[in-house]
Amino acid sequence: MSEESDGPEKTEDPTQKRLDDALERGDVAKSQEVNTWFVIAGAALLLTSFSGSVGSGLQNPLRNLLANSWMIRTDGAGLLALARDIEYILIVVLGVPFLLLALAAIAGNIVQHRFVWSTEALKPKFSKLSPLAGAKRIFGKQAAANFGKGLFKVIALGAVMTMVLWPDRFRLDAMVRSDPASLLGITISLTSHLLTSVVAMLALVAIADYLFQYRQWFQRQKMSLQELKEEFKQTEGDPHIKGRIRALRHARMRKRMMAAVPKASVIITNPTHYSVALQYDRGMPAPICVAKGTDAVALKIREIAKEHDIPIVENVPLARALYATVEIDDEIPVEHYHAVAEIIGYVMGLKRGLSGRRT
Repeated sequence: MSEESDGPEKTEDPTQKRLDDALERGDVAKSQEVNTWFVIAGAALLLTSFSGSVGSGLQNPLRNLLANSWMIRTDGAGLLALARDIEYILIVVLGVPFLLLALAAIAGNIVQHRFVWSTEALKPKFSKLSPLAGAKRIFGKQAAANFGKGLFKVIALGAVMTMVLWPDRFRLDAMVRSDPASLLGITISLTSHLLTSVVAMLALVAIADYLFQYRQWFQRQKMSLQELKEEFKQTEGDPHIKGRIRALRHARMRKRMMAAVPKASVIITNPTHYSVALQYDRGMPAPICVAKGTDAVALKIREIAKEHDIPIVENVPLARALYATVEIDDEIPVEHYHAVAEIIGYVMGLKRGLSGRRT
């Protein structure tokens, strides 16, 4: 695994996008010791489970081969036929154990991370040719950790093997003088005991190494504050651009709202800070808000209303309530029907009175 690159101090935990990008590149937390443990544990299991069937499966064909060796043709075709027969026997007898061993090796990767398919590791990187980068890999933290791990494994394996075999040291001496037929049972017993102890010891090594590799991987994925800002810009957009977009949208909405003020039937104000323009025509179920605003916008609404002779009614509580509860192009809430109806009725009465005088 590569060492941490120089650059700004990376103090922030990685985002989910950062972790997903690392997975796509094939950069995952992986311990080779976990793979080794699965293979050795699988081999130990196969040895104890399939040793008898494998032995008997190979014994009879090979015994027949040796017994009838005088009948084997030594020309080219005969030797090819013999090789095919032996290959077929080995495939039949050893196929299932080797398949299970391959599955154990695959399982060692699956338990550490989900399936990854990436060609990133196959791409040529000229940085690997750098003497400085090579020196960092040789004398870096990862190299020191690998050396310490290897030294610990040698010492631990030696200690485990000594602890397992030391009680049987006299038995091992006697095996030199034992009947060869009886050696198989003794060897299988000692091997099974030894493999069980080694697998247990390597399990501790695998767990410790995975935790160390995960911590190293997580440290590599950490981000600086600048990287967090850049990722935020990429995923959420540049805040300045988003602010500009919001301003443009607000300007367009305000322009459309001001264009709708001349359609209003009445403007309700407070009278200095709020203005709400309401439109009501016969046949409408309820008045709708065509414009509203505060301060400068409220003043602009009143100016347009004066230009188009739209009545302006001062009602402080109603103006505040309508501004807070109704949106543009929405009907006013039911609780304000009565107060608004009185104002619109008053305005319509004024209009009828003015029309009568003109006639």
